[in-house]
Amino acid sequence: MDKRKKPKFNIGDTVVITIYGTVGKVTDVKWLDGLHVYEINKSEGLYLETSLQMLSEYEGKLLEKEQIDIEYKFFFGDLVQVKGYGSDLFKVVGFRTEIWRYKEDAWEDVIYELSRIKDGEWLEAGEEELTLVADSESADTFIQKLGLLFSANKEVRPSVNLDKKAHHPRAGEKEELRKINQKRVTIDHLLDIYNDYRILYKWFNDDEYAHVMRVIIRKLSMLVNNDGKSHV
Repeated sequence: MDKRKKPKFNIGDTVVITIYGTVGKVTDVKWLDGLHVYEINKSEGLYLETSLQMLSEYEGKLLEKEQIDIEYKFFFGDLVQVKGYGSDLFKVVGFRTEIWRYKEDAWEDVIYELSRIKDGEWLEAGEEELTLVADSESADTFIQKLGLLFSANKEVRPSVNLDKKAHHPRAGEKEELRKINQKRVTIDHLLDIYNDYRILYKWFNDDEYAHVMRVIIRKLSMLVNNDGKSHV
């Protein structure tokens, strides 16, 4: 019959890992090759009895655990601009914290992983390089409004069969009403985009925003004055 000596430490004991000076609890005891080995804090590594000591008996110096509180300014899905990239828009797709410790200095760097909206190009940038344009909740709406600016410059002209039109006198009226309604919707969207860019220009004073505002004004002027008829 295999006679094993009793383990020096039991599950739940608070011990010091003497080679590191760190404190932990025994979470498992195993018997390997005639020796007791111990699992500490459910970690993957196992420790011999000779590397452990009861906390109440330890006289060496304990290493203090450091608690670091990181405050993140940006989160997943936020729409941002990056210093040096003009008015390009990026979406936050990830972030990480790099912790630096030296004998006489210490700091933490927050690195954000970004995807550029127009082409998906991946970029890493520090927190100080970013400026929030829209938070994650309003980012998609903001991007959709930008897309409408470009689609509004493409006029869709439906083909009309003149022979069929002669047999359906009300078809022309329906088409005219559809065009009027479409124009009103387009004007509303352009006004929304103009207001968004006006806010951005006020924040960043970037000439590219002013340029977009001028383009929108020209488009609105064309929509209002270039319809060939007066609609009430």
